[in-house]
Amino acid sequence: MENRWGDLVTGMADDMAHAVTTLQNQLDHLLARERLSPIEHRALSAPVERLKHTGLTAQRIQRFHAGRIRQSHEKVPMADLVEALLEERRRDFAALAIELRRKCKPVEVLIDPTVAYAFVNAALDWAMPFGQRVDVRLDINTWPQHARLQVRAFNEGMPPSSAAQSDSLSWMLLREVARASGGIELEREVTQDGVSLTVFFTRTVQSIDGLSTLDMGDDPTTIFKSMQGVYVLTVSPSLRLRAEVRDALRELGITSDSVVDFVQAREALTHRTPNLIVLDAELRGDDFDDFQRTVLRDFLEMPFVEISPDSRSFDMSGFDEMSMAKVGRTNIRESLGTAVMFELAKVM
Repeated sequence: MENRWGDLVTGMADDMAHAVTTLQNQLDHLLARERLSPIEHRALSAPVERLKHTGLTAQRIQRFHAGRIRQSHEKVPMADLVEALLEERRRDFAALAIELRRKCKPVEVLIDPTVAYAFVNAALDWAMPFGQRVDVRLDINTWPQHARLQVRAFNEGMPPSSAAQSDSLSWMLLREVARASGGIELEREVTQDGVSLTVFFTRTVQSIDGLSTLDMGDDPTTIFKSMQGVYVLTVSPSLRLRAEVRDALRELGITSDSVVDFVQAREALTHRTPNLIVLDAELRGDDFDDFQRTVLRDFLEMPFVEISPDSRSFDMSGFDEMSMAKVGRTNIRESLGTAVMFELAKVM
């Protein structure tokens, strides 16, 4: 029996697909004969479509598990693929009242196009039941430089859908596709706020040099033009520090506003979204960490620079999402502009 499980799953999935197709045909026939109203037809068709999707997913899991998928690895522009798929599923997001946010940077991956499409689709299917908002991001990991796809679902304090299961069929399909394709690494996290899926494509053939998004040449007028339109919010109880930050940013052509605490900062974010936030280390504490986590959740990408009490310190942010660049208090004039440009280059 152990050797027949694959055949059993395939047979069950085929029977389900045939039965569901027949049922849907009958519903369409009843609608055409006006035996069902359009509202009744939609209500009955929804669970039928779900059953159909379940059967197809089971079939795909079995085919990938059995190695029955023929693959031809090609250079696939993943940003185009992800954007096209998100556009196709726009109605699905709207029907479930899910807010979608995305930011995709151009990167090519060696993968079969059909497999890549099935994989990203399964990633969305897995995440969507968990939240009222879904963020999709495609970029290059800092190190190693692999293409990185992140799909995050936030429940916004609402209970997840009854279909939300961390080990659902969609998750099983993701694992089988990753195993069969090779070159795909999965990481997931399930919290009380929602779920996060991070995918690394190790067969990346085109990397992104983040610094190329800004002209880092010696010509100060070029740098000035690059910074036009950038807006920074500074949070510090110190009037002197706020003034020093403002003056240092103004030299680069960056406009900024400042507030004294996180209450005012949250209010400011409701009126205008900054490109970067400067935080005073004097505010370090639970509110500091909570503010950073909230901003990273509510905004798809937001770099931070911390003004450190270590007078001459200067550190760039690390690989972790919660890390931030640090500039010493007496080093603001000399180093803040460089830190801001490097942090913005990562997300532009």
